Amino acid sequence: MVSLTRRNALSGLGAIGATAMLGPSVASAVPPPLFRVPPEEGPHELTFMQWPVTRYVYDDPYYLEEVQQTIADIANAIAAFEPVVLLMAPEHRSTAQRMLSSDVEIWDIPTDDLWARDAGPLFVTSGNGHRAIHHLQFNGWGNKQPHPNDGNIAAAIADRLQVSLIPTGLVGEAGGAEQDGHGLVIAHESSWVIENRNPGLSRDQIGEKLKMAYGADRVIWSPGVWDQDITDYHIDSLARFTGPGRVLINQPQYPDMSDPFHRAAAETERTLREAGLDVEVIPEPEYRRVNSWDFVASYANYYVCNGAVIAAQFGDSQTDRQAEDALRRHYPGREIVTLNVDALGELGGGIHCATQQMPAL
Repeated sequence: MVSLTRRNALSGLGAIGATAMLGPSVASAVPPPLFRVPPEEGPHELTFMQWPVTRYVYDDPYYLEEVQQTIADIANAIAAFEPVVLLMAPEHRSTAQRMLSSDVEIWDIPTDDLWARDAGPLFVTSGNGHRAIHHLQFNGWGNKQPHPNDGNIAAAIADRLQVSLIPTGLVGEAGGAEQDGHGLVIAHESSWVIENRNPGLSRDQIGEKLKMAYGADRVIWSPGVWDQDITDYHIDSLARFTGPGRVLINQPQYPDMSDPFHRAAAETERTLREAGLDVEVIPEPEYRRVNSWDFVASYANYYVCNGAVIAAQFGDSQTDRQAEDALRRHYPGREIVTLNVDALGELGGGIHCATQQMPAL
């Protein structure tokens, strides 16, 4: 089995040495405030994904193959609706191609793990037809895991596409911020206001940088959970924007207030409601195929692509159906495609964590 997950990585492990530094950032001739991250449900040019290979995480080759097959399943599902580019070192191409649809394109950009939402590029666009990457520097979730290849992915894609890589002054991951594309960002403080990402910066200073990074004018903060999982409680496994000011949030059916994640989830829901957002709750599965304590069973960790929503099902027929119905209401006219992605839940993530969109211009 896997030796390390995003939920249990802090148990008995100290911080890992720093990730390899990224290449030099390129300043843009277009002032950053002109750029914004469009809504995820807007049109995409393509989806980026990453091929998992690191033996630091996957010490069992059979489990690695299961995770790789899950990534291939997601890529194949998305490729039925929009182009998919899967990143990997050239030596992994032949293995991957046996699992992949011919519609999935492979780029020879080396990877360590599968978390494209965190290590991949944060694309922004401008009203006059420019595209750039706002650089949230990835450092292995605060140097908790070594990612010498993943730490260079955003720069490598910027170089290949010949787009500007604009520094934001932030270390962090796009999975730690959720945005509606209309000026609003929600985030957990625990993923940003933390010494292993942004030492010496206050929440207000980080908030200003997040607003610039996303082209937003408001950040809603909730505390989150520090030092209990590798991401420090990314918001995208809990709450997702489905339109301007409209949120779908995943909550346990029977909260255990001794559980820091349950307490934080309830506090985040309360914060969003008090901020005036339209919030709908979908319940976590009560019965599921995997029952380990650190398994992440998040219906909120879905991905919106052109014409479809790619989402997880966990084996609980009642909540699987409730989640699918909610997604159909929130994304009318799109096909809802559900997959068994338990291998990612065992790692502490989901479909959204494994994908990163490049918006169409």
